[in-house]
Amino acid sequence: MKSIRIGSGAGYAGDRIEPAIEIIEKGDIDYIAFECLAERTIAIAQQEKMTNPEKGYNHLLEYRMKKILPLCKSKNIKVITNMGAANPEGAAKKVKEIAKKLNISDLKIAAILGDNIYDNISKYMNNKVLETGKSLKELEGEIVSANTYIGAEGIVEALKNGADIIITGRVADPAIFIAPMIYEFNWSFEDYEKIGKGTLAGHLLECAGQVTGGYFADPGYKDVKNLSKLGFPIANVYENGDTVITKVKESGGQVTEATCKEQLLYEIHNPAEYITPDVIANFSKVSIKEIDTDEVKVSGGNGKEKTDTLKTSIGYVDCFIGEGEISYGGPGAYEKAKLAEEIVKDRLKMLNIPVEELRIDLIGVNSLYKDSISDTLGNGTNSEVRLRVAGRTKSNESATFIGNEVEALYTNGPAAGGGATKSVKKIVSIASIFIPRDDINTTILYEEV
Repeated sequence: MKSIRIGSGAGYAGDRIEPAIEIIEKGDIDYIAFECLAERTIAIAQQEKMTNPEKGYNHLLEYRMKKILPLCKSKNIKVITNMGAANPEGAAKKVKEIAKKLNISDLKIAAILGDNIYDNISKYMNNKVLETGKSLKELEGEIVSANTYIGAEGIVEALKNGADIIITGRVADPAIFIAPMIYEFNWSFEDYEKIGKGTLAGHLLECAGQVTGGYFADPGYKDVKNLSKLGFPIANVYENGDTVITKVKESGGQVTEATCKEQLLYEIHNPAEYITPDVIANFSKVSIKEIDTDEVKVSGGNGKEKTDTLKTSIGYVDCFIGEGEISYGGPGAYEKAKLAEEIVKDRLKMLNIPVEELRIDLIGVNSLYKDSISDTLGNGTNSEVRLRVAGRTKSNESATFIGNEVEALYTNGPAAGGGATKSVKKIVSIASIFIPRDDINTTILYEEV
């Protein structure tokens, strides 16, 4: 039975490059996919593009492509990635420029467009926001991006047209892995059973090192060897949709039933109805079985007809967060930090700073669990405590006061504070709406070297 090998090159925007290079060099793969796009990532990228129309793609695109293009060209490995973020076209032009500098020729680069509906956002102002139940027009804050999750169709078309490097914006995470399966095995987009199985394989690969033991590791309970050299996963996918998840033999980490089962459930609300642009996948009767060391066979996935609507992520400027930190050490560190906390709270009230939400943590004491649990566990014996004050406001000016008040503890007491820091961040938040599938028009631009 025909099979293809797909490697995962990244699981998030800032992931390592060494495991991807290892897979390219030693994994005997046909494709490598870099999944690098979270919801807030593309909103921030859109802001960057507004400032500089040539930017808006992943900050590591150039670094990664310089590393992998010569290797992929020599081994005839195709690359699929959503590193295009808010600017797939700009990313494709940059890859072309890099290829020329590396003296690489006979390379076809595709940019998949169509997910960005920002220019038409006024059309959807009455749509209900999933997170609030209110209409989009009631959302407080300036909208800076609107990107729809699209499926694998554009990627498949680019593969049919001979593309070697395919760069997308906001496609569904599994789509960059499903596309080569559909293309290589000539699956119909209406064969929802196979598309469901392909989605299962893509979901296992999309977070890279999570399925090879990275996020799985828990010292003393779930030990994983050699995490500093963690290898990324490879899927050996068969024409019937069955998959074997594995990794390069000498790499760190592990592929087991347990690592695959944890990743299978990751971010899945309803395993029987995992909704993507390509299919409503059903993972409820999946079989996961170790067949050898670091080889796990996955079968039994299914699916049904895709929805008439597509999820769209709306990025909007929600607020500013002002933050300040300061450390206290030695005898009485906990008491000093608690006093400092009260001083900052009193000062913000005295200055009438309009703080919508204020969070104060004693790092090392209650920053994870807050007082309801931390008080029960006990405190007061800490030899060092770091006070963190963070406040949510609607203006940069108000947010600035928060960090300033923490820094002022240096000379205004209590004693022995040190290592103060302060910052203000503009926060882009995400809201979600559904729009009709028929509103999306996917197009492809090509660059050739």
